[in-house]
Amino acid sequence: MIGHDASAATSVVVLNTVSAANTAAATSALIDCRPYKGTLVFIIQTGAITGTLDGKLQGADDAGGTNLADITGATATQVTTANKIARISVPATARPFIKYVGTVGTGPVLIAVSLMAHPGSV
Repeated sequence: MIGHDASAATSVVVLNTVSAANTAAATSALIDCRPYKGTLVFIIQTGAITGTLDGKLQGADDAGGTNLADITGATATQVTTANKIARISVPATARPFIKYVGTVGTGPVLIAVSLMAHPGSV
């Protein structure tokens, strides 16, 4: 996880709080994960929800999305009720650039995503 010294972890906003009516609105930009080491913990927090939300991580080789693909096993439990917190953990070496994809089945859903990680070397 984050390790024994959580105070050394860095917080990164992946997706600002948004009322997402569709998947595009619940999907983040690619995050450069090269500066981090150990385990990356993506924290998904939801508020009001009308339908369902399925979350996953995708990774790419660069900020432009080259070779963008799902990261095996990097999924969150489906959200169907309000006010839930979920997490997806992956090794910092999973992919150099990672984004969160929130598949909205009948929106909207109030969602925010953040990343907790330990700084490392590029």
